[in-house]
Formats: sequence, C-alpha cells, structure tokens
Amino acid sequence: MPELIEFKLNDKAVKLNTDGERMLLWVLRTDLGLLGTKYGCGEGFCGSCTVIINNKAERSCGITVGSVRGKDVITIEGLMKNGKLHPLQKAFAEHDALQCGYCTPGMIMNAYGLLIRNPNPSYDEIINEMENNLCRCSAHKRIVDAVQTASAKM
Repeated sequence: MPELIEFKLNDKAVKLNTDGERMLLWVLRTDLGLLGTKYGCGEGFCGSCTVIINNKAERSCGITVGSVRGKDVITIEGLMKNGKLHPLQKAFAEHDALQCGYCTPGMIMNAYGLLIRNPNPSYDEIINEMENNLCRCSAHKRIVDAVQTASAKM
C-alpha cells in the first residue's frame, strides 16, 4: 500500500509515495536513479549495497524504505561535494583500490562509516571493519592502504 515517506538523501529532502516495505536499495536505484549503490548478494553479506544511515554504515538490501523515514541517508553519490571527490574517493583512486569497481561504492561507504566513528583507525581496526565487504578482485591490501591515506587527510 503506497504511503508518503520523507527522508533526507545526500543533503536533500526526498518525498516518495511508495510501499514502505520496498527495500531501500531498489528505491535508490529504480525510483531515484542512484546507480552507485550496487546489488550484490541481496542477503546483506557482501556489502556492495552499503549506504550511510544516520552516520552508520548499513546494507540497503535489507532495509525497507519505510524504516528510513525521517533519517539522513548518504549514498556514494552524496560524498562528492561541489564537484570535488571526497578524500576516500581520491584515496581509492590513488591506491588503485578498485580493480573491477563493482564493490568499490560499498567499500567506500563502509570505510566512511568507520571514519565517522573512528577518525584515526589502526591498521587492524581497518581490516576488522572492512573484512565483511567482499572483493573478488583481491584488492584488499590496496583498500586498507586507501582508508589509511584518507584517514590521514580527513
């Protein structure tokens, strides 16, 4: 049953008339045209669909759009400000931490969630936080290096 759902998305107010039980991932991709958030496993395990909800990294494939009512949601598209890449986005490019690129948005958003909570994480803290985002290209070392670089620049 359609209902009015309002939330903030990438610093802009959003009003949708939709079924509140729809998964946030599909609303972002289908209704709002934000294709940076990827579908991976659909089970919340791989991390490709990670977004930030009220400053916490969350898997959008397992969260209904109704549950983000009144909350702040940030997607990979929301990190860039005034045409400038976020330090995490720059660091991923500088460290070549994006071989095929499919997992990259989820990796960056998960790392962003970590850096919100802990602006200066240790190497082991980064590894621990990032191990649940899957990358089949084996770029994990470069990903950790990119997070360390971004942490220093932020």
